Amino acid sequence: MPDATDPHADQQVYSTGTPLDEASAVMILIHGRGATAQSILRLAGAVAPDGVACLAPQASHRTWYPQSFLAPMEKNEPYLTSALNAMDELIQTIEDAGIARNRIVLLGFSQGACLACEYAARHAERYGGVVALSGGLIGPEDEPLSHDGDLEGTPAFLGCSDQDPHIPLERVQETAEVLREMGADVDRRIYPGMGHTTNDDELRAVREMLTTLVSALA
Repeated sequence: MPDATDPHADQQVYSTGTPLDEASAVMILIHGRGATAQSILRLAGAVAPDGVACLAPQASHRTWYPQSFLAPMEKNEPYLTSALNAMDELIQTIEDAGIARNRIVLLGFSQGACLACEYAARHAERYGGVVALSGGLIGPEDEPLSHDGDLEGTPAFLGCSDQDPHIPLERVQETAEVLREMGADVDRRIYPGMGHTTNDDELRAVREMLTTLVSALA
């Protein structure tokens, strides 16, 4: 049984791609609500070039936090803090393997995209990249989004539909602005009528980000 105060502690991390001890870069893939680590790892084959280790943590009961990402923050505790801590522990494991944060790409879809943005904003450093596919920073719509720190030119890709039933377009725009103000190099792409899914243009952009990262390390 998961610990009620830390529900995501000791959850399994799945992997594919280049083994961590042989990789030059790492992509952390964060699944959405109701999904699994194995399901989001399927993206790896479409976007990850050789040399990239792909790691996907599993959320307890397939959800990182119980309410909407727009709910009052306290409504999503202790799950949100536990999820952020799980991310921190995974990144520490990667760093212990000799891979610095500027070689780590955080990618999430939906709830996972929200978690990726929130983690990067709360732990601002130079990352290899941040990718939010249908997601944005976490917090109520009636409260301003504000984070301190410097993302130091981190490439950030935000892709979303203009008619996503779960992700308001305004939140994607706000997230892009906050990350830009924090020093990220933001690429925001809005797709008319796409709905809550991903498309080929997004996958090409992610692959280009990872290819550029790996090439720079060669």
